[in-house]
Amino acid sequence: MSCLRLAFFSVLAVAATAVHAADPHSYANVDAVRTRSLALDLDVDFKRRELSGSAELQLEWKDPAARTLVLDTRDLTIERVEALDAKGEAHAARYTLDKRDAVLGSALRIALDEQAPRVRVHYRSAPTASGLQWMTPAQTAGKKHPFMYSQSQSIHARSWVPLQDTPAVRFTYTAHVRGPKELRVVMSANNDVKHALDGDFRFAMEQPIPSYLLAIAAGDIAVRETGPRSAVYAEPSVVEAAAKEFSDTEKMIETTEKLYGPYRWGRYDILVLPPSFPFGGMENPRLTFATPTVIVGDKSLVSLVAHELAHSWSGNLVTNASWKHMWLNEGFTTYVENRIVEAVYGKAPADEEFITAADALRREMKETPPAQQRLVSDVDDADDAASNYAYVKGAWLLRTLEARFGREVFDPYLRDYFDHFAFQSITTEQMLEYLQANLIDKHPGKMSLDEVKQWIYQPGVPDDAPVPTSQRLEAIAAARKEWLAGTRKAADLGAKDWNTHEWMYFLDGLPEKLTTEQLAALDQAWHLNGSPNAEIARRWYLAAIGGDYRPARAEMAKYMTCIGRRYLVVPLYEALVKTPDGKAFAKQVYAKAKPGYHPMTQASIEKALEKK
Repeated sequence: MSCLRLAFFSVLAVAATAVHAADPHSYANVDAVRTRSLALDLDVDFKRRELSGSAELQLEWKDPAARTLVLDTRDLTIERVEALDAKGEAHAARYTLDKRDAVLGSALRIALDEQAPRVRVHYRSAPTASGLQWMTPAQTAGKKHPFMYSQSQSIHARSWVPLQDTPAVRFTYTAHVRGPKELRVVMSANNDVKHALDGDFRFAMEQPIPSYLLAIAAGDIAVRETGPRSAVYAEPSVVEAAAKEFSDTEKMIETTEKLYGPYRWGRYDILVLPPSFPFGGMENPRLTFATPTVIVGDKSLVSLVAHELAHSWSGNLVTNASWKHMWLNEGFTTYVENRIVEAVYGKAPADEEFITAADALRREMKETPPAQQRLVSDVDDADDAASNYAYVKGAWLLRTLEARFGREVFDPYLRDYFDHFAFQSITTEQMLEYLQANLIDKHPGKMSLDEVKQWIYQPGVPDDAPVPTSQRLEAIAAARKEWLAGTRKAADLGAKDWNTHEWMYFLDGLPEKLTTEQLAALDQAWHLNGSPNAEIARRWYLAAIGGDYRPARAEMAKYMTCIGRRYLVVPLYEALVKTPDGKAFAKQVYAKAKPGYHPMTQASIEKALEKK
């Protein structure tokens, strides 16, 4: 048995003993009983838009007196529940399903005569499951076959599996999934690139994961290998471009291993989803889900792959115990992402990316209540935990630690941190305790624990927070200032060689309201209207909305209809609703776009449209 395998089993033993305070976003009685493994047996039914079958949970009872298992569900139809004894014999179990809560769903309470080693729940998901999107052939790139995919983060796994839906609980899983024979089924598990399209798929995830990393997709999916342990899955018309864009994946894996230790998940594959996917990427272990909006032909947006890959260490390996501690996932990951970009593509593009993100956070702070600027804060809806503060402010804290202690000290510390907490779910307090003992106390005089706590528990960003400089961005800022002052023409901005982040920086720094003449000149010089680069287009359309530049509306409507990534489209709706005419236009676009949006995107847009 290898040292790595011995270490793997030892961390499982440590993880099994970890206990955390109740997760406010879960009904599960984890102090009494915990799931150790999950076995799914499911049918994919596109006509009924449902997953149906059973979920069998292997249990570890913590409280000898407990006789009730509480699971999280949302809009599931529970058909029957069975308790399995030590011999595997099934017996009917009594259960009740609580009244539905709009955010948390319904608790499934299973009453047992005695503690059972396993419980099996037979169920069906709803066509409107918040964690699943069912797409018609017309909504796909190929237009021939339907497509289905999941999005379990933050608490949407409960909409397609009855389980303890909290990141505090980690479990292994297997799955037997049946679907249409012409389609491929993939999961966040061991996918076989050579699997026949026979309608019968089996999966196993040997490493313990939290519920939000449980993922499934089915559709007309082709495969192209990009390295010895990486491949791209996508619709046939997209797969070649995707494989070319993500050809540096293996180099990224090797780079991160040198920095932070071995990649512990076997393979790292990427599934490129249809444009309706509500996120840029989702770090489902062994199979990252990614938006096609990052495929622009020049690898300028592949930092998304670096981010999702980084989650293989921060998030997937070391996980936040509840969503109030989400910065432990996203802040650490954003920091590691930037280090990967620097190592693979150079310091200049890495610095540009961070400067752009830091500037965006500073602008956001002007409009964000102080209580929401803290890294650790309570949220009513777990989905609201995914803020720029968790990502950028969290990464900024780690950049500060790096600057104070030096990379020669901080890099080994961070590698040890990942090793120490591997396959565990932890709180901010546990992170701070480890930080003090293994970094601050060992290297006194560099940065105090109180300073770190100020970053975490206080609003804003300290005035001495380090920010890199960029001569290219400084030149762009000077050109932007001259153009706004009227002393430089739009055609003379020198933007021919600007990369994506440089265009983002330029557009982000424009005033909210430009004149129609300024917008027309900018569009005429650089053809921003209808830009195929989704990041540039988002910022251009925001500028067009602010200046009421009507010639942009036709292309803006196309953009908002064909893309479902929340980060890209929701800000446009939020900007449009500020005027009566803009709100009418937004409603018109949404009426057409809604069927192609994921339920999470629909909810965010409808919330924006309701504002007066």
